[in-house]
Amino acid sequence: MNSTSKLIVGILGAAAAGVIVGMLIAPEKGEDLRKNIKKTTDDWMDEIAQWMGKGKSYLAEMKDRASEEAAEVGAEASQGINGLKENIGRRKQ
Repeated sequence: MNSTSKLIVGILGAAAAGVIVGMLIAPEKGEDLRKNIKKTTDDWMDEIAQWMGKGKSYLAEMKDRASEEAAEVGAEASQGINGLKENIGRRKQ
């Protein structure tokens, strides 16, 4: 996990802890508090799932681009090698 990911996870964790502490010190009945915590957790999990989906899509797109670029570079290298072989063949004649 890189430093940006660690920072995002840390911020989300701190925010979650803040929300939970705020709910726990709020003057509510236990049942209402549990419902609020569950709803907030579900909302956050949905949001995290959306972020993960976007991240996966982005990574898949980057992988496709990298594959295309690698294929282009490979074709160019192959053309260059063929050109060198032709030049060497001409010099030997």
